[in-house]
Amino acid sequence: MNFSPGQLLHAKLNSETGRLHWRELERHFARGAVVKVAPGMDLVAVAVRFAQDDTAAIAAWLQTGQVGRASTEDAVAWPGRQSTFWAVVVAPWVLVQEIAAPEPA
Repeated sequence: MNFSPGQLLHAKLNSETGRLHWRELERHFARGAVVKVAPGMDLVAVAVRFAQDDTAAIAAWLQTGQVGRASTEDAVAWPGRQSTFWAVVVAPWVLVQEIAAPEPA
């Protein structure tokens, strides 16, 4: 079976995706490299577009707020919520998607 370069890139980035806590992202935030991806978006598909330098798709997501640099407000809120993230590196960026906390019983 032959895979396209895009499929191979998707598989590679998917295998490099992992769960992180805020404390593991703080140093990346300090250098302005954390990019948050809205819930409901496919984190790996977004990472593929970043890796392919798809400026049109990225600009559209930035415009709609589906993708954007993590803000100071995020950096204050995430530790208080003890946030956990799915994350993948597409140098120089660290793309993150907050994992929803389970509802209290």
